[in-house]
Amino acid sequence: MLLLLVILPLAAFLAILGGAPARKTAVAAGVANLVLGLWAAFTWKAAMWSVSIPVLTKPSLNLAFGLDGMSAILVLLSVIVTVAALLTGKAPEGREKLYYGSSLLISAGAIGAFASTDLFFFYAFHELALIPTFLMIGILGRGDRKDAAWKITIYLGFGSLILLAGLVWLAGLAGTFDIPTMVRAAREGSLVIDYDSQCGIAALLILGFGILVSLFPFHSWAAPAYASAPAPTSMLHAGVLKKFGLYGLLRLAIPMVPEGMNAWLVPLLVLLLGNILWVGLVTVNQKRLDLMLGNSSVMHMGYIFLAIAALAASYTGNEAAGFVAANSHGVPVYAKGEFLNTLAQPAAVLLMFAHGISIAMLFGLADKIERGTGTLELSDLGGLAKSAPSLAFLFGLVGMASIGLPGLANFAGEVLVFLASFQNYNPAKGLGPVQIACILAIWGVVISAIYMLRAYRNIFQGAPVKATVDTPDLTFADRIPALLLAIALLAVGLFPNLLLNLLK
Repeated sequence: MLLLLVILPLAAFLAILGGAPARKTAVAAGVANLVLGLWAAFTWKAAMWSVSIPVLTKPSLNLAFGLDGMSAILVLLSVIVTVAALLTGKAPEGREKLYYGSSLLISAGAIGAFASTDLFFFYAFHELALIPTFLMIGILGRGDRKDAAWKITIYLGFGSLILLAGLVWLAGLAGTFDIPTMVRAAREGSLVIDYDSQCGIAALLILGFGILVSLFPFHSWAAPAYASAPAPTSMLHAGVLKKFGLYGLLRLAIPMVPEGMNAWLVPLLVLLLGNILWVGLVTVNQKRLDLMLGNSSVMHMGYIFLAIAALAASYTGNEAAGFVAANSHGVPVYAKGEFLNTLAQPAAVLLMFAHGISIAMLFGLADKIERGTGTLELSDLGGLAKSAPSLAFLFGLVGMASIGLPGLANFAGEVLVFLASFQNYNPAKGLGPVQIACILAIWGVVISAIYMLRAYRNIFQGAPVKATVDTPDLTFADRIPALLLAIALLAVGLFPNLLLNLLK
């Protein structure tokens, strides 16, 4: 069954190339995947969600898919955002095949990467998703689309090469591409990676995955790319595909090279504070809504990195040792070394989901604003709430989510990150690096409130201006994708255990 989640968008893509109606075919495939994804997320323990098809004997490669709680949540994020992205925006005349076909390929690549249990296909599916991303920006983008397409290509290509080196090193030591086998061997002690190798692999994984996630200072590709990209591409990449790097660190780096991750803790904390504080101040200075949202997305990645750092910091022991058990959140516990933080991994996964939903909704509504007014310059907008009250309400809702308003998913994720940062705090020993970073990171909440509330005031409040005086409100069709994402934000915000229970 799990194979269908990847095959459906690929089959729809081929059907569109063969002449099938592009929008109808893409939306039908997206809705079917949404149903399958919901089913998979809440029944992931069933055997039907695991499949392995031999591809090569030497080396042993298998097109293998499987789910656990973390991957199930990210697959769920993928299918929700995919439907919203396919229903958002309007394909340029004569470009429907490229527009909808590329969106389907990005979705298939993301789902394939999150569900893959073979290291080769884990990497390959992510690379598959990057190709249509570049095409959509370079061909159907706006503004300096060619420069943005080249910039994202160079940055992500460089990051992928660094990541590939780390994955090959890891697979070489493990003697297999099967991710569960690799992790199990590390946990049981049959695979012992020496400290120097752990540090080297961890450095490559942090840098490779970090560039893909726009970790400071390798972040400058993200905002121009999202500002130039068509709405579905921004929604899918910022909302879904960017989570691949964070997922990879949790899936591979934390269990396989825990001492290496711990060794690079302080540099990682410094870099993630660059995301939160430096990029946060850059976001405040933006004059266009799309660039503001792009930088905001980069900024909020710092909080998820903080959760990963808190998990890495909680590892105790000087060597990888025999595996004893996994705690209720799936965090591995070792005989001589263990991860003491039980909140960090759930916090990272919850905030990944929340951020993916909220940033996708923001980019989708920004597209509606641009199509209705012809501009995203904040200085050229104002009073839009009078002519488009539904748009104002939905933008206000997701804007409040992005700055951490209680009752919405982002709040639950961010609070859990802050709690995870202090879970192992010992007042007698004073503040550690993670606690100091957390205290500084909390100021990012203030920065988020400044730029988001100012943007909302400039766009929707005051007297209508020339660009907004006759702007139509959202149609029923326009509201469907926004409401789908808003329901997800509210459901997880009010009942975070809907997702957290999947990690047990």
